[in-house]
Amino acid sequence: MQALISSWKNGNTMPFIFDTVWDLIKLAEYLTQRKDIDPQRIGITGISLGGMHAWFAAAVDTRYSVAVPLIGVQGFKWAIENDAWQARVNSIKPLFEEAKIDMGKSEIDKEVVEKVWDRIAPGLASKFDAPYSLPVIDPRPLYLLNGAEDPRCPLGGLVIPAKRAKTAYKKAMSPGNFKFVAEDGVGHQVTSFMIKESSDWFDKFLKQGNVTSKL
Repeated sequence: MQALISSWKNGNTMPFIFDTVWDLIKLAEYLTQRKDIDPQRIGITGISLGGMHAWFAAAVDTRYSVAVPLIGVQGFKWAIENDAWQARVNSIKPLFEEAKIDMGKSEIDKEVVEKVWDRIAPGLASKFDAPYSLPVIDPRPLYLLNGAEDPRCPLGGLVIPAKRAKTAYKKAMSPGNFKFVAEDGVGHQVTSFMIKESSDWFDKFLKQGNVTSKL
C-alpha cells in the first residue's frame, strides 16, 4: 500500500499493474530463450489483480500466445461514469483516502478515482482501458472468465469491450479464439467451473498446438 501511496504523491513509479506487466515482458523474454520451452506455446493466466496482469501482458506482448484472465478484466472508465467504482476502490481504500485529503475533498468521489488511476497507472481509464486493449490481443486465443455479480468487475463495463473484441476476432478470421463468460450468481471469486474452463482452453490451444480456431 505504501508503494501505491508513494506513486500517487510522487508520480514517478507505477506499482499498480504496469510495473508487474513490465516484469512479465521480461519473463516472456527469458522463457523464449530457453531451449526446453516452445516459444509458440506460452500461456498466461491470473486471478483478480493477477487477471489484470495477464490481460495487459497479453495486450502488449505477443509472446503470450494464449491468455485467460480470471475475474480481472473490467471497464475502469465505465465504472467511473456509471458510479460503479466503489468495490474496486475499497480493495485499496487507504490510497484513495490519502488522495482525497490531498485534493481537499471531504469524501472519495469519481474525480478522486479518475485522478488516482491517471496518476498511478496513466491510461488505465482511457487509452489502455478494456475497450481498447482487449481487441489488440487478436487473433491469439483469449478467454475472459468473470462473475456476473462481481462488484469489482461490473458486468456492464464489459459489454462494449467484449463486443469490440468479438468484432476484432471476426475480422482476424479467428472468431473461435475469443470467448467471454460471466458465471451467473458469482461475485468476486474463482469457481471450479472457471478453473475447468481455463484448463480446457489451455489444453486446446497449447497442448494441441492449435493457435487458431475458425469455429
